[in-house]
Amino acid sequence: MLMDLERYVQTPFGRARRTGGRHGYVAYFPDPIPRTVDLPARTVRLLGEAEAALGRLDGTGRLLPDPYLLTRPYLLREAISSTRIEGTRASIGDVYGVDAGVDAANADVEEVLGYVEAMRWGLEQLDALPLSTRLLCGMHRRLMAGVRGRDRAPGEFRTTQNWIGDPGSTVETARFVPPPPHELASLLTDWERFANETPEMPLLVQNALLHSRFEQIHPFLDGNGRLGRLLLVFFLIERGRLSAPLLYLSAYLERDRQRYYDALQAVSERGDVIPWVDLFLTAVHTQASDAVTRAERILRLRDRYRMAAASIGSANSLALVDLICENPLVTARLVEQRLGVSRPTSLRLLRQLAELGVLEEGASGARGQRRYVARELMAAVAEEGRF
Repeated sequence: MLMDLERYVQTPFGRARRTGGRHGYVAYFPDPIPRTVDLPARTVRLLGEAEAALGRLDGTGRLLPDPYLLTRPYLLREAISSTRIEGTRASIGDVYGVDAGVDAANADVEEVLGYVEAMRWGLEQLDALPLSTRLLCGMHRRLMAGVRGRDRAPGEFRTTQNWIGDPGSTVETARFVPPPPHELASLLTDWERFANETPEMPLLVQNALLHSRFEQIHPFLDGNGRLGRLLLVFFLIERGRLSAPLLYLSAYLERDRQRYYDALQAVSERGDVIPWVDLFLTAVHTQASDAVTRAERILRLRDRYRMAAASIGSANSLALVDLICENPLVTARLVEQRLGVSRPTSLRLLRQLAELGVLEEGASGARGQRRYVARELMAAVAEEGRF
């Protein structure tokens, strides 16, 4: 569907109009982000459910003996789902295989790892930087490092027109054309100001509006969708509503991506933000509840694995369980490197945990290394995986 002016009306969020000159084209010109939003009763109910589920998840995270136990697998789930919306096909098993050294990273895995690195770097900067355009550029640079699109000015706001459409589309045939580049400075200033305000609206609604505006602006030549979804969780951490990136919203948005696209489009076409707010709140409620359930399962598995390892009577066996909880796919070489043990010791430990039912021997990797998989743990952190 082309960007037809007849579908767009003037709203508090902006309007679409034709640019000037001989080669003018239709683009969307946002107005400053509204600081108030009227919420219908259904949205207020969804807000209460989302707030409660988010509170339970944050409480779970704060009580964990080792928050890293969930942070990396949950962040991987988020990264994988977000990049899949853009067309990649990596799985958690693929990433763990690269971590264990049994597989080489392909382009899809590199995009997932770039997403993780962008989040990691951004969180490290929060003590020194507010949520700002400077922070956006630094995160975008890491998101795009070494992946498809790395030649499209990573870490720099665009200076040319971009658009959203099918492969081969032009600015005239695109589904959506963001504002021309000369509009970006004022729009990003307003976005940054809004991100650091406490407007007369609930925090989760503010989060939803920040995302829709970021996608309307589309400030980079590539990677806008991934960075925009990363910022949904990042904002909650920055505001103190989550202690760690334990929420994987993109898994929900991937399952219902057409509704996601349609809801964002409704903001631009009709100024109707409620479908997007409702979808976002439902995603928070659903995914926060899922994360709590998975956390309980993962912790039960960890306790069971530790009890099994204790029967071996070796400190190295307990250390191996900690390694397995970090990466449910391990090899003898990885155990040697991380535990500082000999090859015979690493093989013996892996066989012992396999006999106790903690590990299963899997197929050899592309590099010929024999892999061992904690399948129950892998299933607890991933909906699917090739391992």
